[in-house]
Amino acid sequence: MPTPDKNGSNRTLERAAAILDSVGRSAVSASELSRRTGLSLSTAHRLALQLAEYGFLRRADSGAFRLGDRFVRSALENAGLPVLHDLRDRTGESAQLWVRRGDERLCLLSVDSRHELRATLPPGSRLPLPFGSSGRLLAADDDVLAELAVTGWIESVGARTPGLGSISAPVRTNEGIIAAVCLAMPLARVSDSPGKDYGDAVVEAAQRIEEALVEGK
Repeated sequence: MPTPDKNGSNRTLERAAAILDSVGRSAVSASELSRRTGLSLSTAHRLALQLAEYGFLRRADSGAFRLGDRFVRSALENAGLPVLHDLRDRTGESAQLWVRRGDERLCLLSVDSRHELRATLPPGSRLPLPFGSSGRLLAADDDVLAELAVTGWIESVGARTPGLGSISAPVRTNEGIIAAVCLAMPLARVSDSPGKDYGDAVVEAAQRIEEALVEGK
């Protein structure tokens, strides 16, 4: 088998790996990446921008780089799955974890209710913002932020799908809202409203995911 050309694609991969190894949870400037990797400033900056295009890095407003959505998603999934299972078991309803992707929301995780009649969407589902409680939360307009400040959650009553309701609470890091925990159910099983029935449980689930992300750093 021929030896890979170290001056070709393998060298680029080695440089990209070196940059990823040099980025921690805190933002790192291009000049610091250059210092840590031994690459020239222009090379480090160019590769970091390319890695950001594919979601391996994320560029802050300051121009510094941190680990991107591909790694954040993995951390969210690891932190979120056991919490969603517990939320489903406690409430009997379908629990989901959503993140924003442009003008849409993406379902990362979904744990279905065991009821025959249930609200469910599979992981990978995409829905336009701002419809539904998670859509409103991730769109984060001023009205939603004001509502969150009062209740800690956002609810939807038949707004996206007649007969279904949901309640969502934010997962926050020092970068702001990064995800929404959503509990969805048929309105036939709601006593007062999705928020009044399940608000505390969904907020607690979101906080548990936040704590798990901090502990995993």
